[in-house]
Amino acid sequence: MARYYRLWWILIATLAITFGILGYFGREVYREAPPIPGLVVTEDGTPLMSKDSILDGQTAWQSVGGMQLGSIWGHGAYQAPDWTADWLHRELMAWLELAAQDIYGKPYETLSGAQQNNLQYELKQAYRSNTYDAAGDMLVLTQRRQRAIERTANYYDRLFGGSPELQPTRESYAMKELTLPDPDRRARLTEFFFWTAWAASTERTPDGATYTNNWPHEPLVGNVPTAENIVWSIVSVVLLIAGVGGLIWAWSFMRGQDEEEPAAPAKDPLTSFRLTPSQRALGKYLFVVVALFVFQVFLGGFTAHYTVEGQGFYGIETSKWFPYTLVRTWHIQSALFWIATGFLAAGLFLAPIINGGKDPKYQKLGVDILFWALIAVVAGSFIGNYLAIAQVMPPEWNFWLGHQGYEYVDLGRLWQIGKFTGVVLWLVLMMRAIVPALMQPGDKHLLALFTASVVAIGFFYGAGFFYGERTHISVMEYWRWWIVHLWVEGFFEVFATAALAFIFSSMGLVSKRLATIAALASASLFLLGGVPGTFHHLYFSGTTTPVMAVGATFSALEVVPLIVLGHEAWEHWKLRNRAPWMDQLKWPLMFFVAVAFWNMLGAGVLGFSINPPIALYYIQGLNTTATHAHAALFGVYGFLALGFAILVLRYIRPAMVFDEKLMKTAFYGLNGGLVLMLFTSLLPVGIIQFVASASEGLWYARSESFMQSNLLETLRWVRTIGDVVFIIGALAVAWQVIKGLLDRSEQRPLENQPIQPGIHDKMPARAAVGSQLAMNEAQPDSICCGSCGGSH
Repeated sequence: MARYYRLWWILIATLAITFGILGYFGREVYREAPPIPGLVVTEDGTPLMSKDSILDGQTAWQSVGGMQLGSIWGHGAYQAPDWTADWLHRELMAWLELAAQDIYGKPYETLSGAQQNNLQYELKQAYRSNTYDAAGDMLVLTQRRQRAIERTANYYDRLFGGSPELQPTRESYAMKELTLPDPDRRARLTEFFFWTAWAASTERTPDGATYTNNWPHEPLVGNVPTAENIVWSIVSVVLLIAGVGGLIWAWSFMRGQDEEEPAAPAKDPLTSFRLTPSQRALGKYLFVVVALFVFQVFLGGFTAHYTVEGQGFYGIETSKWFPYTLVRTWHIQSALFWIATGFLAAGLFLAPIINGGKDPKYQKLGVDILFWALIAVVAGSFIGNYLAIAQVMPPEWNFWLGHQGYEYVDLGRLWQIGKFTGVVLWLVLMMRAIVPALMQPGDKHLLALFTASVVAIGFFYGAGFFYGERTHISVMEYWRWWIVHLWVEGFFEVFATAALAFIFSSMGLVSKRLATIAALASASLFLLGGVPGTFHHLYFSGTTTPVMAVGATFSALEVVPLIVLGHEAWEHWKLRNRAPWMDQLKWPLMFFVAVAFWNMLGAGVLGFSINPPIALYYIQGLNTTATHAHAALFGVYGFLALGFAILVLRYIRPAMVFDEKLMKTAFYGLNGGLVLMLFTSLLPVGIIQFVASASEGLWYARSESFMQSNLLETLRWVRTIGDVVFIIGALAVAWQVIKGLLDRSEQRPLENQPIQPGIHDKMPARAAVGSQLAMNEAQPDSICCGSCGGSH
């Protein structure tokens, strides 16, 4: 018991320190965000744009899909350019051309090397010098730069406005024709793009780094990695090695003598509880999980095809109705919906078990209301996305009902509020079952950790309400990553760890004491690196060097606990041999083994490959990021949600026996398809882009000419093989769930069997849930373990 309290204090101290760091440097983000000038003028005082017009441009960008159409400061989609890098390079080349004509009277490309070098020196001085007057809140630009801006803006006006001569470019960028119909909004859009490029090329302090820490790589203006970037990258690698070494030493010397495994019960203890009405109602949740999963997978293939055909699908011009921006939005949002639904279903299944095998009053009603609220949010957000990107929705409604424009939180704010309300309702349903159990005597430490993770999931999604439609993009990014990184990668990770520990200990397969110790220790390790590690997403989002230092340092520590996940996978694999009835849980266990593998490879290896500042400097916004995202999001959370879904299915349909052929197809198809997708297409494309970015600049690595080269097009076509294998696996698991849900065979009650001597005091299920049910006692309507095939 004393060890529990030490671990609790370590966890509490970890949370206090790490959130203190996150909050302190969050204030730094607010204080040091690149200024949006109240007025931008030329040297003679002619007004060019204002803060309001720049923010109007930000809302125009949101309405066309925002981060789902290209990227800003490296965050967003990968097919169209990074608009910051692209605008900056085009404006620089326009300035050089204008200067060549003004000074030498001939085109820039015809100048001698010495003349070009002279102009490039002047260019660097002109662009890196900060002419923003903080006292007067005014930015002053030269006449030549004004003309360069006008030339660049004209190109973007024609690109987003549907000019026929740029149709091949729009096809290469997977943009629909007439992306933004309103010419006034297109003008504002160009002002927003200009401002992001100004922040990326202007020194925060004289002879210092730019507001974006010299990102993107652009040799023309002297944007190269800073000394701090290199130093903190080395520090992060050293800390990773030290952390791994420390973990191995701690694992070897501090874990103590292994406890003898408890004797496995003769019957699955979870089948000792009656199937409650709220648990029976979870079938529709599982159907939504696989329905949205299949929808998301087909959309993924559709989206990937747009990277080679641009505006069509095998000759059909589908971008008229379903452009790349829309299907990519739906692809990501549907993933978040079905994964979250899988987690919610797992929690709702455990709630009655925690409550002693019975539903709290009106629990089924709450489960049904939550389900239909989920359906309303999914349908409403998808319809809003469509109307926004089609430019049918009035601009003033877009942020609230249409498309926020920010990756992973694309749904309109009203639907975001609905989603948060649903998560809070889930929290209420969970707590109604958990609180009475916490009041019962006995060891409640594991249940307390599970409760804490449930509360965190319930409330941390609310971080998305700390920014609005016209919030500074640096500030928005800070809060957005609270959702994408902290909510998903942090507290869902703790929830999964605590839930699995609770399930396996309640089954009597592992010692409750060891399960509690492992869960508490894992939570501390995950959150130690995970909370401040949020900043590794913000190196180049208008933040200062200290934010880079914190992000680099702690993101290295994020990887450390992932090193031992091979042991966790082995422990999960061994459970299938602990008791005969575990054969019926083979496939959920296999999915949990896959989670551990992809956590190590996708989140660990591929994640750390892009985390050090020097690596991310060159590859932020390239397909290397997409490689990590697919391996981590689906590999970890997707497999976990599917594992939870088929685990719940196993208990709410006790007559069901998994179809071995279907499940093998599902398991190996999903894993094999993901491997093929990553290592035959996404990663090779990302590595080739990395070389281009390091040698020429980010603008080139994302340019039309480079991305549409024969080699890269071939590699994107090759992805079709992996996609097809993955789709087969997805259809197989979906059909297994649907078959299981359709199986409503009645089961006879379990036969009365005496409790084995010595099992009673080793069974954590009764202590954990406060149940008075005998472990193997026959109960009316009890759940059969299924090992007999329903013959008894």
